[in-house]
Amino acid sequence: MELIALPAFTDNYIWMIHDGAQAVVVDPGDALVVKAALQEHSLQLASILLTHHHADHTGGVDELRQATGCQVIGPAFEKMPEPLQRVSGGELVQAMGHTFKAMDVPGHTAGHIAYYCDAFEGKPLLFCGDTLFSGGCGRLFEGTPAQMLASLDSLAVLPGETRVCCTHEYTLSNLRFARTVEPDNQELAQYEQQCITLRANHQFTLPSSIALELAINPFLRSRLNSVRQAVSQFDPQLLPSVADDAACFAVLREWKNQFK
Repeated sequence: MELIALPAFTDNYIWMIHDGAQAVVVDPGDALVVKAALQEHSLQLASILLTHHHADHTGGVDELRQATGCQVIGPAFEKMPEPLQRVSGGELVQAMGHTFKAMDVPGHTAGHIAYYCDAFEGKPLLFCGDTLFSGGCGRLFEGTPAQMLASLDSLAVLPGETRVCCTHEYTLSNLRFARTVEPDNQELAQYEQQCITLRANHQFTLPSSIALELAINPFLRSRLNSVRQAVSQFDPQLLPSVADDAACFAVLREWKNQFK
């Protein structure tokens, strides 16, 4: 089995897993990118997994379904390109001989889900859509800060070696913000330099891992004193109480929204 990131648009990744004959793709916003990869590797598309309704994640579904007859699986409570199998948190999905558990992770959108496999070629694997990014998290378009914090908490307890397959190459911009929040985080500084080198050589920064994100991602570290202190200094008027987890997270997210 092979895991491949297919670049799409300006910064999207469409994730593909295949066994040399059949393939599954996650969030195919662009059908042409997927078709080219299927042709290059001589693959038949078996299934599509969708995490949320945004067009850059679903735009290629109808064309791919029509061309291949593939199965489509997506979140239970979002507007999706029909027909598809709808799943919600706790339900199991079979793909390429592996079992993925759907996880409810609202925040970026109201019905966003993720897919987690506890044993994919020796390591756990997570397709998290736009919920968790390397060094960051998704904007809160439909959910609340408390919902996003709870969603990230549910991902943070996954095994540290879990490969985190985010769907955007936002890493460098996220790390610039993270370094502003935690300028003394040496692991973060080292990771930023690694990612700068990767991008300079036209390489991907993803997948990340849960262990790495716990060490460098301020949105998974918002309860730490170092992050709370930085948040309290950003705009004290926005923060009713630095000890309130959801309030602190909300200000951290707003700080990132304004960050240049």
